[in-house]
Amino acid sequence: MSALVEFSNGLAAAVERAGRGIVAVHARPRTPSSGVLWRSGVVVTTDHTTERDEEITVTLPGGETVAATLQGRDPSTDLAVLKLPVETGTAEVADAPLQVGHMALALGRGVTAALGVISSLDGAWRTWRGGSVDRFIRLDVAIYHGFSGGALVTADGRIAGVNTSALARGAAVAIPVETVNRVVDDLLRHGRVARGYLGVGMQPVRGGVIVLSVEPDSPAARGGLLVGDVLVAIDESAVRDTDDVQAVLDPSRVGKTVPVRVIRAGAEAGLSITIGERPKGA
Repeated sequence: MSALVEFSNGLAAAVERAGRGIVAVHARPRTPSSGVLWRSGVVVTTDHTTERDEEITVTLPGGETVAATLQGRDPSTDLAVLKLPVETGTAEVADAPLQVGHMALALGRGVTAALGVISSLDGAWRTWRGGSVDRFIRLDVAIYHGFSGGALVTADGRIAGVNTSALARGAAVAIPVETVNRVVDDLLRHGRVARGYLGVGMQPVRGGVIVLSVEPDSPAARGGLLVGDVLVAIDESAVRDTDDVQAVLDPSRVGKTVPVRVIRAGAEAGLSITIGERPKGA
């Protein structure tokens, strides 16, 4: 048998192995999206393809279609979790070591597959919607219509993340296993992922970020922050850009009172602000 045939058969085996954990999610008009059987009776899919909260069904790998309940969603990481009324098999999920240039498969409902490579890797990053993702994984793989919510699969058939086309404009990225596990745990326990909230509009300036607006009765308003203040530090972390503010607003700080340093009318002032939880839809 030629090396090319062996290579092709190996890819087909990887698709078959991982495909046992891939489902079709019917939560929007016309085209179903994809999902992964992350745990028994628990499906992970993408938030942006879950367009309705009720009357959701899931087609299992064996072809059976069952009703599903939306357990929760986290738009900041583009993840949604569905619960099924039946026990199911689970995908073989692994926090696999990845390198730029590694072959990668994108698996969608059906089972359908696309082949490419890991094109870029980096450390933790924050999405444009404020979500914290443990690792940046960019794919040179076609994410066809209906593929979002499906799996990033390594050449040996292990699922290393959930694919989405909605977090990085113009690029397909995978949400890594550790991030998915964290979001799934929060959504199963609480039905939501708490996100920190100050209630300010801001813009970078030299030396920090200037406060352009303060929402009434927001954590910032209650802490005494004023329009025109320049934020220079929050919780002892220097602020040079709006991303630095977002980095402080992770779920672990919700409800925590933190020291804030500002420049007000040319002089430094200290405040204390209790970080709130971002209201739904904010």
